[in-house]
Amino acid sequence: MSIFQHFREEERPFVEQVLSWKEEVSVMHQERRTDFLDPREQDIVRLIIGNDDELSYQFFGGADDSERKRAYLCPSYLVIEQSHFNLAYFSINYPAKFITLTHSDVLGSLMNIGLKREKFGDIMITQDDIQLVVASEIADFVKMNVEKIGKASIDLVPISLEQLKTPEDKWTEEGMTVSSMRLDVILSEIYNLSRAKVKPYIERGFVKVNWRVTDHVDFLVKEGDYISVRGHGRSKVLEQLGRTKKDKIRIRYARLL
Repeated sequence: MSIFQHFREEERPFVEQVLSWKEEVSVMHQERRTDFLDPREQDIVRLIIGNDDELSYQFFGGADDSERKRAYLCPSYLVIEQSHFNLAYFSINYPAKFITLTHSDVLGSLMNIGLKREKFGDIMITQDDIQLVVASEIADFVKMNVEKIGKASIDLVPISLEQLKTPEDKWTEEGMTVSSMRLDVILSEIYNLSRAKVKPYIERGFVKVNWRVTDHVDFLVKEGDYISVRGHGRSKVLEQLGRTKKDKIRIRYARLL
């Protein structure tokens, strides 16, 4: 039985990468630090490595409840320290009284300096502050090259881990029954929207599954998938629980409050 049958075809390159890391650490006794991984990628690492006695691994992105985290993998006889994750933290100084900056504004400016998304962790926006987590190997480059976000002139101020504000995400778990695992059916039930209203959301690219835009209403959702709908928040399909007497699919899911 191939391990790849448990994952989508588009996830295959990342699955192969994780298998490579696993071999390098458990067989060749090397240490590996990844770029920032989204929650789905973190799940894949957990599923593939499991409880391997030959290696240890941890995730860290600045706080336990960080969304995007780096993974550090090493032989099981080594101890993983916080310093192994190579993280740097910034606060963004800007004229907050006169300008409003969004998550998209900040991410867009970071991407415009030629670095890939995987080098940046969470962007935390509170009422009076914006903070971000980056890989320490690119921190100096980011500070030197990001001077404007949108129309605002900004200053990136290094801060310590202790100064990092991490909003606590709250998830609620619920159950439902659906006629199929089609994306439009799942969204309609989770977000209490009509199928007619869900369809244009999907077709216009407002829906992401596992952080990738998915624009086909008949896309089949699987156990473990993360879903986000612009303006309606994020959810995750946790588990399929079998079928009812009327042949409906019973599902347990979580939704971010």
